[in-house]
Amino acid sequence: MKNLEQKFRCADLAAAEAAARQLGATDRGILQQHDYFFSAPNARLKLRRIAGREGGELISYRRPDSADARTSDYTIAPIANADALITTLTHALGTPRELIKTRRLFIYKSTRIHIDRVADLGAFVELETMLTTQTPADAEAELNTIVEALHLRDPVPTAYVDLVTT
Repeated sequence: MKNLEQKFRCADLAAAEAAARQLGATDRGILQQHDYFFSAPNARLKLRRIAGREGGELISYRRPDSADARTSDYTIAPIANADALITTLTHALGTPRELIKTRRLFIYKSTRIHIDRVADLGAFVELETMLTTQTPADAEAELNTIVEALHLRDPVPTAYVDLVTT
């Protein structure tokens, strides 16, 4: 699967939420996410647990670091026993880096709008426009429409986990 993605620091998440609603995005609720990032040679690899849900998701993705919108190619596998997989992956790959965030999810057309509060990092908006039936140019136009509507001006070139200082 592929997305066109871009991430921004956001000083006013309430204003971003209001702008998403005004744009016509559908509020899909709040997700408490705990991600475990493992070192892998060919892609980023994380196991995600979502509070209140059984199991988790193992997500592999490739995306260049850039402040501009960029394509992410990813695959997701549902996991029934997240604890056992974390133990196994830690045994094989070493101790993961962890990231905890509260995410309000909005959907606008083919775009997931993530209004994120990331522990120890701050407030962000992440946009993921799915590249399925639309052309890359149409996906970029949709993403840019959201960037303008939410007044996003401070792009972040890297993954959240790369911003964490240890």
